[in-house]
Amino acid sequence: MANARTLIGLLDTPGASRDALASLIGSGQFAVLATTSVDALPDDVALVVAHVRAVAREDWATLAARWPTIVISETRLDGDLLQAVDAGLVDYLVEPECHGDILRRLIARSIEHHRLTQEHARDRQRLAELNESLETHLAMLRLDQQAGWQIQRKLLPASPITLHGVRADYWLAPSLYLSGDFLDFQRCDARYSFFYFVDVSGHGASSAFVTVLLKYLSNRWLTQWRQQAAETFPARCLTELNRELLETGIGKHATVFAGVLDHEQRYLHYSLGAQMPMPFLQVDREVSVLEGEGPPVGLFPHVEFPTYGCTLPERFRLWLCSDGILECLGGDTLDQRLEALKHRIASCASVDALKDGLVLGDELPDDLTMMTLSGFDHA
Repeated sequence: MANARTLIGLLDTPGASRDALASLIGSGQFAVLATTSVDALPDDVALVVAHVRAVAREDWATLAARWPTIVISETRLDGDLLQAVDAGLVDYLVEPECHGDILRRLIARSIEHHRLTQEHARDRQRLAELNESLETHLAMLRLDQQAGWQIQRKLLPASPITLHGVRADYWLAPSLYLSGDFLDFQRCDARYSFFYFVDVSGHGASSAFVTVLLKYLSNRWLTQWRQQAAETFPARCLTELNRELLETGIGKHATVFAGVLDHEQRYLHYSLGAQMPMPFLQVDREVSVLEGEGPPVGLFPHVEFPTYGCTLPERFRLWLCSDGILECLGGDTLDQRLEALKHRIASCASVDALKDGLVLGDELPDDLTMMTLSGFDHA
């Protein structure tokens, strides 16, 4: 509501009628400045009451643009009254001297409406500026994420890559720009190779940073290869990764499958941390699930990760998939989707064949990675 100091401009020709109007308006909470000229009104006028006889038709638009204005007249049939309303004046009143209380209420309401209109305009301007700033920061963040993805890709092994007759193929697709999925396949020495497959909780930058940490740790583990037994190497790696994730305190955990291939004995030593889905071993057209279970990595301190092993035939294909693949399969339950995945793998001979059979939209609901290790008959 307007306060007692609110100044109202009154445009009218001098005389008793103008004096009566000024007295009428000023008897309430408003101060009144009466004049015959628009140019004589100061900027701090909150509203103008203008009689049609005091303002030229061509000046109504200019007046309406500067102040909220109420036009008054002695008759509703006054042609200038319609002209003033068409120019954008906020309201009009006929026979104002007979409706003093209505005029004062009309003034107060118009001032309040004008204040709200200005406030809304400022809010819109502020929102537009914030939106522009947000768009700028979003573009910068997008560029950072794209640069991060290029770096993350450089940390991945080549696809395909063959070590001692075993070939690794994979397809990795982040749901946004960076991936929480990661994998590696490296040579340990002339007899052994080491690989791992990781799905970090969540996706985006924080999950991708964990994969960078894992790459650093795996390189360090391999420099210590000669000091450790092959059968316990995967479990030791998971134990160290578990400790590192807990010490960082970033609230990230991961499902991990880590294995060491003994190319001389054709044997797989492995350990796992809550891997889902479990790896599938394909021999000819037969598909089986590797046995084992283990706790997630990065959730609980002082946990032990199990050590498993299995003999591999001369020709095999080991399939590893991140849980994002389950979002792309039919079935109402987890068991139904795992069975659907097993069925598809039985009829696939490559990562590309499995990928082509999935229903993939333009945007993935989760990071999605598929990897195969096949051998030992690759040159």
